[in-house]
Amino acid sequence: MRLLHTSDWHLGQHFMGRSRQAEHQSLIDWLLVQVQTHAVDAVLIAGDIFDTGAPPSYARELYNQLIVGLHDAGAALLLLAGNHDSVSVLDESRELLAHLGAQVVSSTDDEARHVVTLPLRGPARRPGCIVCALPFIRPRDVQQSQAGQSAQAKQQALQAAIGSTYQRVYAAALQRQQEMLDSLGERLPIIATGHLTTVGASSNESVREIYVGALEAFPTSAFPPVCYLALGHIHKPQLVGGFDHIRYSGSPLALGFDEARQSKQVLLVDLNADGLQAVTALPVPMFQPMASIAGSLAQMPVLLESASARAHADRPVWLEVTVEEDDYLSDLTARVQAMAESLPVEILRIKRRRGQAAAQLSGQARESLDELTPLDVFARRLAQEHLDPPLQSALTERYQRVLHGLHDQTGAVE
Repeated sequence: MRLLHTSDWHLGQHFMGRSRQAEHQSLIDWLLVQVQTHAVDAVLIAGDIFDTGAPPSYARELYNQLIVGLHDAGAALLLLAGNHDSVSVLDESRELLAHLGAQVVSSTDDEARHVVTLPLRGPARRPGCIVCALPFIRPRDVQQSQAGQSAQAKQQALQAAIGSTYQRVYAAALQRQQEMLDSLGERLPIIATGHLTTVGASSNESVREIYVGALEAFPTSAFPPVCYLALGHIHKPQLVGGFDHIRYSGSPLALGFDEARQSKQVLLVDLNADGLQAVTALPVPMFQPMASIAGSLAQMPVLLESASARAHADRPVWLEVTVEEDDYLSDLTARVQAMAESLPVEILRIKRRRGQAAAQLSGQARESLDELTPLDVFARRLAQEHLDPPLQSALTERYQRVLHGLHDQTGAVE
């Protein structure tokens, strides 16, 4: 059997005022081609299908396109809820989607319900593997809080409760495996899913932690001995603990500027009666070019020119710019935007290096307030904050209006 493992699509994400709809549409079109090209039997999405619990209508439309497209391609689909997903939103169409070959697992309840059989392609639709299909596990679903517990005790109790849940579902999967062996005469491989942070996983800024104040990371030793463990939540693709069979596929799109340099991928997982045979990474194209650059204003023209080379014919590069050394200037945003005016780039965020701003102020310790204008003081204080360009400009304009108002009243600004 051949599975395609992916996760963390975040349909409906609104990124710094920009929609990701076109990118997700391109991703779906690309994925459907891969399913046909590589004869994929089933697609598994390990959580965070949507970006929010109340996804916009276009995100739901994309979700439906994916389901219908995979049904037409003859591939099954297993959808697991992540910490961003709403249980009620996923459940509202669960029974309908079952008729289109899509199985939805949104929450933790009866263990038997979490034992899913995925079929092979073809008219016979023979069983291909058994899945311990576990979504994001909320603490309230597996344990009851106790008064007087320390933070460490709560973390240990939650870890034990999640581990126990996996073991119970695995026991039910072993029973299903034996039943199918008796009826079909064929031993089906068992895999599992999860949406959580594991010990040894490398995270990034775009991942919002899911067990704040409770379980920070789940040990790999507490997972059952399955043939393959398809994980979601961490956006960076990686093996966990050096184990080839425990993997995060990572998000197929860069969900933040910190992910812009990552090579995004989905994973082809080949299984048979003997277990895991191979895992093959399929690189995902960058549908929307993104880049993060940092340097002084003197370096910025060259950096911007270099970043613009990544632009597509129909899509400019989304840029995050960090200005060093000159970050105290009040008109910094306007200067950077002017440099990029003729280039195929779209600057979404301009940051000032806080450390550089502090050093600049420290270096001018001998400078007295008498030598500075009120606008100079305001600009230097604003330089120490990481604010989006529109907010920086709005605050500066408002402060200038206040200064003008005082000047009109007193004839001078003290």
